Amino acid sequence: MKLKPIITSLLETDMYKFSMGQAIYHQFSDYKTTWTFKCRNTDVYFTADMVEEIREQIKAYCDLRFSEEELDYLNEIKWIKGSYIDFLRLWKPRYADFEIGTNADCGLSIETRGTWLNTSMYEIPTLAIVNEVFFCMRHSYDELMVSFERKLDEKIALLTEGTYRIGSFSEFGLRRRLSGEAQEMAVKKLAAADLGDSKFVGTSNVYLAKEFGVTPVGTMAHEWIMCVGQGNHKHNPAYSNWYALDAWVKEYGVLNGTALTDAITTDCFLRDFQLTYGTLFSGVRHDSGDPIAWGEKMIDHYKELGLDPKTKTLLFSDSLNFEKASEIYAHFDGRARIAFGIGTYIANDTDVEPLNIVMKTTACNGMDVAKISDIQGKGMCKNPAYEDYLLRCIKWRMDLSNRIANQ
Repeated sequence: MKLKPIITSLLETDMYKFSMGQAIYHQFSDYKTTWTFKCRNTDVYFTADMVEEIREQIKAYCDLRFSEEELDYLNEIKWIKGSYIDFLRLWKPRYADFEIGTNADCGLSIETRGTWLNTSMYEIPTLAIVNEVFFCMRHSYDELMVSFERKLDEKIALLTEGTYRIGSFSEFGLRRRLSGEAQEMAVKKLAAADLGDSKFVGTSNVYLAKEFGVTPVGTMAHEWIMCVGQGNHKHNPAYSNWYALDAWVKEYGVLNGTALTDAITTDCFLRDFQLTYGTLFSGVRHDSGDPIAWGEKMIDHYKELGLDPKTKTLLFSDSLNFEKASEIYAHFDGRARIAFGIGTYIANDTDVEPLNIVMKTTACNGMDVAKISDIQGKGMCKNPAYEDYLLRCIKWRMDLSNRIANQ
């Protein structure tokens, strides 16, 4: 490796990987998935040296193991079970699951294949490695860090002075961070700052949450709804949310309950998010589409269920900055519990444009899977015919529900 190891602990992943991982271990340990990397920036190219460095960094990551101290930390989280801790004690990343090459327009192709238990855990460290390798080998890293710290201090000052008021928020930037050093600086400074009416409550990075004594934040990602709902070939994928919510409640009951709404559109999600799930889940997360329209829709839905929206959390996490979060907070303040997960704006804001890279589930149990968000452009499916099939299933479900409602 030309760079120092980028991932140095298996805790250095997002909290929702452990949330989902435990449920996968207990209920879907035989599921197999394929994950595919994509760079959405059209003007970015990874050189051969970068690709080789990424390979070596991933090999180093695959040599890591959980320490007993790290497992003790996870064991203190009230919804983590001893059986999952014992599994993690034995678990290791498997380099043979990775296929890393240059067969892509951006010069870098990555796919992982294997059990969902394994491949789910690779997404976040892989993206963090790709980001840091690119910025360290493409730009003057020291200059980037100077601009990063300057902008970070300016952001913190705007919260402290009350220019922006956003209530509770967490840092969600691990997958697209400038570097481990940058993310650590951001979490450390935010945790120590007096932010006035705003409150920094935690980070998705479990390693940094442990290091700085803040809350590790994260529940479920789109992969959960996609694989649980579409990975069983007997399921109608238009009911993906029902299968996913049902399995989540089976694992966690009333604990660890923030439901993601837009895996196959929020409108379809609401067909399954009825009184039982509305009661058991503490809140919902927004990740695509107009946040104001989404929040109004969720508040109306809670009222229709006879539930008080003021007792439920609306968590916003889609491409946020403090200005946008402040506008959302002002709109909904006092009408529901409002929280934010803010990623790239905190963890990779420099004088250089950040990467827009993703690694998505593209197959489960030998069958294509897809995400149909509330806006176009956030999904990734290798098979247009399957995506069309999923869209037709959703339309059939929505039309059926409307016909029943109008009877």
